[in-house]
Amino acid sequence: MVLNARLRSEEAACTRCKSTSSRVHSRYQRRLADTPIGGRPVQLRLQIRRFFCENAACSARTFAEQPDDLTAARARRTSLLTQTLTVIAVALAGRPGARLAARLGITTDRDSLLRILRGLDDPQVMVLPVLGVDDFALRRGHVYGTVVVDMHTGRPVDLLPDREATTFADWLRARSGVEIICRDRAGAYAEAARLGAPAAVQVADRWHLWHNLAGHIERTVLSHRLCLRELPHPDDADDAPSAARDPEPSEPAVAPERELPIVTRTRERHQAITQLRTGGVSISAIARTLGLDRKTVRRFVRASGPEELQAKTLQRASLLDGYTDHLHQRWTEGCTEAAVLTKEIAALGYRGSEQTARRYLHPLRDGRPAPVTRPVSPTVREVTGWILRRPESLDLDEQVQLKQVLAHCPELDAAAAQVTAFAEMMTSRHGERLDDWLAAVEAIDLPELHRFTSGLRRDYDAVRAGLTLEHSSGRVEGTVNKIKMLKRQMFGRANFDLLRTRVLHAH
Repeated sequence: MVLNARLRSEEAACTRCKSTSSRVHSRYQRRLADTPIGGRPVQLRLQIRRFFCENAACSARTFAEQPDDLTAARARRTSLLTQTLTVIAVALAGRPGARLAARLGITTDRDSLLRILRGLDDPQVMVLPVLGVDDFALRRGHVYGTVVVDMHTGRPVDLLPDREATTFADWLRARSGVEIICRDRAGAYAEAARLGAPAAVQVADRWHLWHNLAGHIERTVLSHRLCLRELPHPDDADDAPSAARDPEPSEPAVAPERELPIVTRTRERHQAITQLRTGGVSISAIARTLGLDRKTVRRFVRASGPEELQAKTLQRASLLDGYTDHLHQRWTEGCTEAAVLTKEIAALGYRGSEQTARRYLHPLRDGRPAPVTRPVSPTVREVTGWILRRPESLDLDEQVQLKQVLAHCPELDAAAAQVTAFAEMMTSRHGERLDDWLAAVEAIDLPELHRFTSGLRRDYDAVRAGLTLEHSSGRVEGTVNKIKMLKRQMFGRANFDLLRTRVLHAH
């Protein structure tokens, strides 16, 4: 669709000296692409006049009239179409943006959209009294960047190509007026804030504090996992009096259960690593000697013993959970075919393989009696979740089991009490209670929580500010999620400058 138009003014202002003139030098036609109408492309054909400049002191002899608010000098598009393409480019970038533009009736290509993106100026931010900082992955595990967010507006201010302390410190030195810096527990950003903005108050994010505490609580529960296995069950209490009244003849001794291969391998590997480490061998050398990954060796070195490494494996959920009662009942009735039993429990909802059921039935074929079905002990993760959750969010069964766990293990009871105290201090923002809480935790024998308090003391000022002030890194985490979406939308093919432009303009 072609639309012919001309300007109706009788005079125009010189583009250099701004003096007006009505003497026409010549005319020419200018073609501008405009937004489509009804899905059809539109082209404006403007009749442009060139005027003589009547100012003798001006260096321009002639000048062309410019249509106000319609386009810019030497542009091939109207301002409205340029704004439309800019919005499409910011939202979708190259190929997806070109496909959407084609459906709207706009003729363009991906290179044009990318040129529009790279031609955008950074949004101007005058003052940043409160900012948040966090890292994000450009290539997970290898390359990371830094995002800086204005906490008042929630808009990203800048993206830095790495997460080094010197880079962020230099960025802070170039800006004045920063009063508060919200961050996570990363030491690099703490050092950068200290160097680049020493007068600013650093605020440790409350979510990260709670997340760190959750990790230490899980390891505390893991170190007391034997208490979970030794929990008294109601059936034991009911059977005890009857056993005293009617003693049964003792059963003949049976062979003890064989140790699982993974338990044996873990124990032997821990012993080998411990011996090498005691002899002064480095973690890297141990990894090369035993053919293991350095992270695996480090995990074995940090573990208190092989039991800690085996706990999660031994408590791993099985696909047969919930179907063992049926297997024991049918075995007692004389059905010993694994294939038949597998079909029966499959009809009840079992989704595992026949081999899994066959391995479970193998000890019974060795003459061992079928084990008495007992309630499954709570796992480490379940108990950790019960301790960390609000009491009112637990159902009745979870509340009963948690009470049993805490009554049976005084250490976990003490840990749960400190978690409750920390949660009240954090949610109510009573940072003045931090010293008393630290002293209370360090007075009890909970090594994992002692490690947590040691970390809090190293970052004491930021932690206390995070537990006192209203600021947090919530908006920064939201921006990081948006960066992940934009990065995956571009399939990793775009350069850092293009990602930075989209993040700064996509809010």
